[in-house]
Amino acid sequence: MNRTEWVVRIRTCCQQAGTYREYFEDVIATLADILERRDIARELFDASGGNVLVEHTNKAGATNTEQNPVLRMINDLNRDALAYWRDLGLTPAGLKRIDEGAMKQRKKSALGEALKGLA
Repeated sequence: MNRTEWVVRIRTCCQQAGTYREYFEDVIATLADILERRDIARELFDASGGNVLVEHTNKAGATNTEQNPVLRMINDLNRDALAYWRDLGLTPAGLKRIDEGAMKQRKKSALGEALKGLA
């Protein structure tokens, strides 16, 4: 998925969760960039055979087995994306942490209005 498709998908998810606000657009764009890079890295990982471990020859000529650097990049990008998903309220923990008072306009109660009128 490209960046534009990710932006639309993230925005839709926010709208469905009831957490979308126009001022989140920069956060949504950043998350879309992260997810696009992650998708590119995943394609590269799959095209290279999808090996979790790869052999690496160091300067001294010794061959060592290490975690595939592309897989490490995918994991890092997923971790970064999760933080943004959470901040946008798109994970159960993130949605729970959102201050509903700040996200929704508070309704005026009839009692509160009546008491203000007495003052």
